[in-house]
Amino acid sequence: MRCDIAIIGGGLGGIGAALAACELGRRVVLTDATDWLGGQLTQQAVPLNEHRWVEFCGCTRSYRRFRAAVRRYYLTHYPLTEAARHTRPSVDLLNPGNAIKCGLCHEPRVAVAAIEGMLEPYVRSNQLEILLEHEPVSADVDGDRVRSITLESMVTGEQEVIEFDYVLDATEAGDLLPLTGTEYITGSEAQSETGEPHASMEARPLNIEAVTACFGLDYTPGEDLTIDRPEMYDFWRAYRPEFWPGPFLAWTDLHPATHEPRYANLFTHQEHGRMCRGRWLEHRILDRRNFVPESFTSDITLVNWPMNSYLLGPVFEVPEDEALTNIEGAKQLSLSLLYWMQTEANRPDGGLGYPGLGLRMDVVGSEDGLAKHVFLRESRRIRAELTLCEQHLSEENRAEDDLADAFDDSVGIGYSPILVHPTTEGDNYLYVPVRPFQIPLRALLPVRVENLLPAARNLGTTHLTGSSCRPHPVEWNVGEAAGSLAAFCVEHDVVPRAVPADGKRLLSFQSQLARQGFELDWQRLPVDWNEP
Repeated sequence: MRCDIAIIGGGLGGIGAALAACELGRRVVLTDATDWLGGQLTQQAVPLNEHRWVEFCGCTRSYRRFRAAVRRYYLTHYPLTEAARHTRPSVDLLNPGNAIKCGLCHEPRVAVAAIEGMLEPYVRSNQLEILLEHEPVSADVDGDRVRSITLESMVTGEQEVIEFDYVLDATEAGDLLPLTGTEYITGSEAQSETGEPHASMEARPLNIEAVTACFGLDYTPGEDLTIDRPEMYDFWRAYRPEFWPGPFLAWTDLHPATHEPRYANLFTHQEHGRMCRGRWLEHRILDRRNFVPESFTSDITLVNWPMNSYLLGPVFEVPEDEALTNIEGAKQLSLSLLYWMQTEANRPDGGLGYPGLGLRMDVVGSEDGLAKHVFLRESRRIRAELTLCEQHLSEENRAEDDLADAFDDSVGIGYSPILVHPTTEGDNYLYVPVRPFQIPLRALLPVRVENLLPAARNLGTTHLTGSSCRPHPVEWNVGEAAGSLAAFCVEHDVVPRAVPADGKRLLSFQSQLARQGFELDWQRLPVDWNEP
């Protein structure tokens, strides 16, 4: 196969990249290892993670189109109540799940449908070809250029070679980087390398944030939907990390910022005269009150909680058998959490267990009821011409109204605190407040390879700042910027590093981004980031 731009990986960054490149007239091949496009949001069953201004600013136009497509799908295909159907756009936009951590918490399948609808015109015009259930297995590299990628069908085993002008790595773990010999980093860097106040004292390449096997649940009181006792249940029932306040399978976890013990039962309830938080509402993707009576017998929620974060080892940068063992361990942990909730979890009424909790295989599209792919919080990261570090983003030593460091080569904006989850080598949560930031073009440029670009969470960040670039609007923005950059370079016959090196060329590229609906500077937006 031959194309202008090959995008390996169909997560949100890959989708943004494909839309941008196709909009600019390029011929594109988009691939993914699963049968669902959408990455974190679909195949990993992770609800939208966004900043609080996303409804009116702080993301690209195409990302806003995606959010509108999700809402439109519900308005078109679901039996919404009149109250839900006529929510006032200026006040309470439709939130199918009415989750407390997300303004648009919805089902993974709806995101798949919205994404497919956005890509469909380019598929029909033969400008875009999509290869699902294909994974990259090798690369042909000539010096500083990647000439082709060989893909293997996970269904038939047949191989296909794709040749291109540019290849974008939008895989969940940065899989093209080792295949192509592109210089990259994993885990935590040494403080002496990055200068970050909260970095490790020494480099630890396998100190990687926990993965999670997410799953969907509904609840039918009076029924017994208890699963078979998981093989590793006894292990996980006794498991307790050194820094944890008690057993891992319990309602008490740690506050990410203060490390103080934090209690939350399954459902919101009143206890000792005060309301106690319930986990059910955190990532609820379907609130049955939004739909006409008897359309749904239960709410549906996604379980991506501290208690099913797998801490015993990474799933990349280790031998394949070890990676598979850790993936299976993550699944066993999630099933053990469910079994514990069904059989042993204490209830506010003094009883034990919620046997009416049921796995929703249909929600995540798998036979075992767990997401198609474990949630990867961290990826391999390119060694970039510029690496975003803690001191670029942190609010420490800044005036009250300051933003993060400004970059002349901005290709987008983002906002999310540094929030590093517990790691495979025993680090606790790390929380560092940041200011709204810009994404520099140089963070998308590998130090050597000329025609490979990162298009997901594999841009030039550190172990710490990668967590600020993990949220969905930022990942989409990075991918869309990479797709736009590749298309710009094809049209003007220049290599990517020549764009920021020439002021006029950089301005021309940023003007193209502005026409496509990118926001490059928080200063020009109608938002007071200090407002709660």
